[in-house]
Amino acid sequence: MKILILGDIVSNIGSEHVRRVLPSFKREKGINFCIANGENSAAGNGITPSSAEYLFDSGIDIITTGNHVYRRKEIYDFLDERLDIVRPANYYEYNPGRGYAIADLGRVKIGVINLAGSFSMDAVDNPFRVCEKVLDKIRDCKIKIIDFHAETTSEKRAMGFFLDGKVTCVFGTHTHVQTADEQILPHGTAYITDVGMCGVKDSVLGVDKDIIVNKFYNGMPAFFNAAKGECMINGIIVDVDVSSGKAISIERVNF
Repeated sequence: MKILILGDIVSNIGSEHVRRVLPSFKREKGINFCIANGENSAAGNGITPSSAEYLFDSGIDIITTGNHVYRRKEIYDFLDERLDIVRPANYYEYNPGRGYAIADLGRVKIGVINLAGSFSMDAVDNPFRVCEKVLDKIRDCKIKIIDFHAETTSEKRAMGFFLDGKVTCVFGTHTHVQTADEQILPHGTAYITDVGMCGVKDSVLGVDKDIIVNKFYNGMPAFFNAAKGECMINGIIVDVDVSSGKAISIERVNF
């Protein structure tokens, strides 16, 4: 079974590009299931019901998020209503939404958990300990996938080894820069520190490059506008043995 995982989709420009290329790419690669981080899929920033629906209509099965999930108030009720969009499980339990989703494909169930890192992510609980608890809730899922939305590479690597053999895949999001460390860990878990982003190639994390350069040069606050131009898709394809839930291979996507 082939699962496609897309990095952070940035603004309406990134969302529109995903819609243009995703259906044909899925057919070409024989993709059976698709997960994407959509926390910044709305125009400007954050995620809205309309931007989430746009991604679902484009062929994405489950949307994960991160520290920007609550930036737009209109998403709050949507997070409570929908079972195919998740927010970090280690936020307050009474916050809108839930930290995991289960997709029943008939022959197999896929469980997806979203976690926020402990550094600059507004997390209120330890992601390692919370993940242990949530894994028990999706124990009937043969395939278990973790989106660890975190800042530091060390924390992401540690999470990968912590979950090796317990889940199918641990992938990192948030930095918008694809790393080149994809691997199958010793006990059969696919891992990558960051899957990257879907957005404008010549940008700084999807934002107009001149704005960010001037911000660093002048040290003054700036309003972030989404970049415009040629877009790229970053992600991974994980081939999974459905009978065992183990990853067979992991391949970086960058086009």
